[in-house]
Amino acid sequence: MFRDRLAAEFAAFTALSDDQLSLLQQHYELLVHWNQSLNLTRILGIDEAVKLHYCESLFIGQALPMGPLRVADVGSGAGFPGIPLAILRPECTVTLIEAHQRKAVFLRQASRLLSNVRIISDRAESVTSDWDWVVSRAVRPIEVLRFGLAERQALLMSSTDLPGLPEPELVHRVPWGTDRILSMFHVKQD
Repeated sequence: MFRDRLAAEFAAFTALSDDQLSLLQQHYELLVHWNQSLNLTRILGIDEAVKLHYCESLFIGQALPMGPLRVADVGSGAGFPGIPLAILRPECTVTLIEAHQRKAVFLRQASRLLSNVRIISDRAESVTSDWDWVVSRAVRPIEVLRFGLAERQALLMSSTDLPGLPEPELVHRVPWGTDRILSMFHVKQD
């Protein structure tokens, strides 16, 4: 059921392979199981999860430039958008940054089959590595931009979060959810 809904919902953007759908379904099943004892998300119903977690995350993955990239997911939580992005784009190296230790344990378990994913269990402002892109959907956009982890940033946000931020290079309306946008920033670092 999850696989079919996800495949159908994202078909307008790209066809997901059987392997990709299997990995995404495994993540969803693990998320539902772990969420019983660790508050990873309030969204667990298949329809909402497909649209608001998986499709939004895959949308970021297809919006990034083609080719191998080093991507950091700030405030990864339950693995969104980083794990679906890593499944969609196996040529990319995705680092999931999560300060909450128990969530980081979940991320390690959830990414065990993904050789292109690594976990940093620390606060983003304490991380000193450098990436091609930063992605995020659960951290305030102004905070993510201030961390300075990459010049290029793709942030899922509400359109009401846009005022007061630097001018994005590109804004995509996200087809799922209400008032959701993907803002692509190029922020010069000092």
